[in-house]
Amino acid sequence: MRGRTAPRIARFVLASLILLAVSSLPAHAGNYKLGHVGPPTHPYQLGALKFAELVKQGTQGKIVIDVFPSSQLGNERDLIEGMQLGTVDFVLSSTGPMAAFDPKFGAPDLPFIFRDLNHAYAVLDGAVGKELFAALEKKGITGLAWFENGFRQVTNSRRPIEKAEDLKGLKIRTMENPIHVAFFKELGVDPTPMAFGEVFSALEQKVVDGQENPVAAILTAKFFEVQKYLALTGHVYTAVPLMVRSDLFASFTPEQKKVIMDAAREASRYERQLLADQEKTGLEELKKKGMTITYPDRARLREATAPVYKKFEGTIGKELIQKILDTK
Repeated sequence: MRGRTAPRIARFVLASLILLAVSSLPAHAGNYKLGHVGPPTHPYQLGALKFAELVKQGTQGKIVIDVFPSSQLGNERDLIEGMQLGTVDFVLSSTGPMAAFDPKFGAPDLPFIFRDLNHAYAVLDGAVGKELFAALEKKGITGLAWFENGFRQVTNSRRPIEKAEDLKGLKIRTMENPIHVAFFKELGVDPTPMAFGEVFSALEQKVVDGQENPVAAILTAKFFEVQKYLALTGHVYTAVPLMVRSDLFASFTPEQKKVIMDAAREASRYERQLLADQEKTGLEELKKKGMTITYPDRARLREATAPVYKKFEGTIGKELIQKILDTK
């Protein structure tokens, strides 16, 4: 009798230990994918790695985020759709392609809507940023924090841009964003929407004359190798939300959610500072790489915004646009 009882007790103890171990596991643990289109040296990548590091530390290694730069998981539209399909977990994407998912995301992409970086931060880190993230929830996506890519500038291989009229006739690659396309059309440019990963080869093969991106992107993507002229137009600020699949985020424990949110905000501050530092030194580096830098008068560029605002205010919403303009 005793001989039979001992194995039963051992099995019971073992089963209890297994049950205890399973019940103590987090609601969700494992490896997850974060994708973006930036090169490995871009602040996107460094900010994403910082986010992954903070999450891993804060969850004692239970949640590991693998970062995939350089469009390895697809272009920005692919990445956003991937979250909805469940094939990508976390995404850093500019707001450029996001108006296709919700028209409100066209607001940050309106030309000259932000006076400066402080204005952009006040808008995105405040009520408007929360409103945009609330719109994302309806699409199965949860916004975590706002990274950035800075103010966009124009480069080309044909001529220096001293004034807005010098842009006329140039074939310029733009983001796949109808607002950007409309803005450049107002300036007599032939805008050519194209995914970021295709831009370098298009410039190299002279498929397009130029492109528009912030200084950090021009530097890290090595556009200076195929572009001679840089015009500091500062026409659009590129906001970059860090996002996660809503169903995945909902599966985490409250403690894990807090770690992820805190990590996202800290990584956002880190990425913004990296970008600011790179912007300071970037222009000098681009000069050394042989680029000619011009400072065109922005007055004419701003004039071109009026019809663009008129065209899109119906879909974006006048009230949202005014909220941004009124933010101090």
